[in-house]
Amino acid sequence: QVRLAESGGGLVQPGGSLNLSCTASGDMRYIKSMGWYRQALGNQRELVASVNNRGSARYADSVKGRFTISRDNAENTIYLQLNNLKPEDTAVYYCNAYMTYVGDEHDFWGQGTQVTVSS
Repeated sequence: QVRLAESGGGLVQPGGSLNLSCTASGDMRYIKSMGWYRQALGNQRELVASVNNRGSARYADSVKGRFTISRDNAENTIYLQLNNLKPEDTAVYYCNAYMTYVGDEHDFWGQGTQVTVSS
């Protein structure tokens, strides 16, 4: 079992910045990647950014060049730096940990943190 604790959401004006963090605890042996998803009202949950155990990151096209994901393996923590925020970035942001083991796979989720971009 893996538990994820997020922090760092809030209200920011367009063009502003936020930093989200997510710390994982529990059995991390089979976690292959961690990342951030978001879900806006009326929309499906979508991938924002993820980073695997080798440090390779991927991003949604809509956030490339504005968001940066990073990982502190010693602290089991990932960060998401959100720059040049736009109103369309408004959503609940969820931390994710993806596990695979002997052909089985499982996603763990945090409780979510609200990001609101508005003037």
